[in-house]
Amino acid sequence: MIQEKTQMLDKFTNYIMLDGKKSLAQKLLSDAFEVIKTKGQKNPKAIFDKALENVMPKIEVRPKRVGGSIYQVPQEVKPKRQLFLAAKWIIDSARSKKWADFSRFLADELIEAANESGNAFKKKQEVYKMAEANKAFARFANR
Repeated sequence: MIQEKTQMLDKFTNYIMLDGKKSLAQKLLSDAFEVIKTKGQKNPKAIFDKALENVMPKIEVRPKRVGGSIYQVPQEVKPKRQLFLAAKWIIDSARSKKWADFSRFLADELIEAANESGNAFKKKQEVYKMAEANKAFARFANR
């Protein structure tokens, strides 16, 4: 369990990394954890774990071609893809905010995701709404 948590932290660091600058990505993540501590949270790793858990989607829609038509078919998401999507949504949301420190925006997004709010959590809700709207096409999932 603990090894799995450190693997998630390492993966998340790799997703933050741009142009192979891993030490910079690690510094940004540790700075984000410091910002979380200054905002009154005692355990930033618990906030991180809760944020990822809240943003990980269980289902998503994927396009499937059936008889000349393309349907959006809801399907279950594999655990590795769940982590990737959650990390991508959190990081993209933090990167979309400009004119200040990325680590501060990342900390804000992690706290919001842990509290089931914020842009990344909204993205997950949109994916669920899309899957709910297209559940009639679930019969095409195994074709």
